[in-house]
Amino acid sequence: MRINAVLLALPVLAAADQVPLLDQAKGWLAKASSAVSSYIPSGSEVKASIPNPLDAGAAKLASAAVTPLNLQNYKGTLKAGPAAANSGPDEWLVFVTGGNKSCYGLCGPAESAWHASVPLLSASKSPPHLGSLNCETEPVLCNAWALTAPSLLHMLLPRPLPDQSMPATTVRYIPVNRTSVTTMDIVKVHTQETYLNVEPYDGFWHPFDGTMARLGLNEYIGRALWVFGVVPSWMFMLAVSFFSRSFVRRPAARPAGAPAATQ
Repeated sequence: MRINAVLLALPVLAAADQVPLLDQAKGWLAKASSAVSSYIPSGSEVKASIPNPLDAGAAKLASAAVTPLNLQNYKGTLKAGPAAANSGPDEWLVFVTGGNKSCYGLCGPAESAWHASVPLLSASKSPPHLGSLNCETEPVLCNAWALTAPSLLHMLLPRPLPDQSMPATTVRYIPVNRTSVTTMDIVKVHTQETYLNVEPYDGFWHPFDGTMARLGLNEYIGRALWVFGVVPSWMFMLAVSFFSRSFVRRPAARPAGAPAATQ
């Protein structure tokens, strides 16, 4: 009888013990899930870590279709190609960009709009030649042409006339808004000829026909401006101080045997 009573009591005791064990199991599962979730990034973090494939593809296409300009290749690159029947000047559209120093790190939106515009410009009727100029890596050329980033440089490069004289090169500096520029704003410069809303530049800093360019001094001026921009101001003050001291008039030497001046 005692054995039967004990056997009958075992299910009751087991049921009584199952309640806290179930709670403990739930607690363990909650801790395990929180630990696992702490190692798994959230959806926003995953989205932020994965680059936009459209932006990446546009940048890749832009790098293939756009000619980077620098101090070594711009003279051989920016010139009219072989003459064709009833052909006018060669149209170039150059995107000027920069980095932390030359654009204060604010050229990102304009660069994205430019990259997205490249395939549209390339697929347009009579597409222009496309180029890019980075003032962060090419400060001398940007200073020689007095460029600021971001901006567009629209150029019509003429071909020689029958008498071999060269017409003037039409250059327009088109400013670009750092935050609100869109892809179509850049595309319309060519497709709708919105560059005509900007007056051609024919001043001192013209890349081809300006005074400095004709005298061959534009690159030297660009280097000088670059040096003034990178050298600390205290070094210039120190140089001026030494230079001025060398011109200070020293008292003339007293001839031998001459009496000393009395006071």
